[in-house]
Amino acid sequence: MTHPDTATRILNAARALFEREGADSVSMRKVADAVGITPTAIYRHFRSREALLGKISDDSFDEIARHWDAHRQGKDPLARLLATQQIYLDYALAYPHLFDHAFLARRRNARRFPADFIAGQSPTANVMHEAVVEAQARGQLRGGDAWALTMTVWAHAHGLIALQRAGRFSFDEAGFRAFFTTSLHHLLDGLRP
Repeated sequence: MTHPDTATRILNAARALFEREGADSVSMRKVADAVGITPTAIYRHFRSREALLGKISDDSFDEIARHWDAHRQGKDPLARLLATQQIYLDYALAYPHLFDHAFLARRRNARRFPADFIAGQSPTANVMHEAVVEAQARGQLRGGDAWALTMTVWAHAHGLIALQRAGRFSFDEAGFRAFFTTSLHHLLDGLRP
């Protein structure tokens, strides 16, 4: 059995703290205590706390992108588009603190719309965009700027999740999931030709 290297152990400990208590709970001292090293030893692997949090965020984006990428081929494009939003919801509910940091907090290196997205720098948005373009080509969604439609769908899903995270709905999880899905269907119905 191989043991993870120190950098991996640091990341795992930091992510566990992050998932349990949020970004503010991730201190170099707490991470070092969890790993069994000194706080200064962490700096051999991560130049700062922000770099460590950035790596956690990048890894969480990669995790979502892998799930979305699995829906890149096959199926009806609208079904693929809905599947990506369900994965987004699943991630937000399973990892609320990571979701908040990745999608609700200001981050210096976050990708920005439109330039970064149009340049293909968002692995998650790229999958959605491909589904929108295909749905437009099939006549399932209205024509026009495919990136604008992609962002409309994403912003709708994101807004619902942000409201849920802020306690603005009285649904239990199952009720919110049902509302989320129905609301996305309403939005897509309104985007048809």
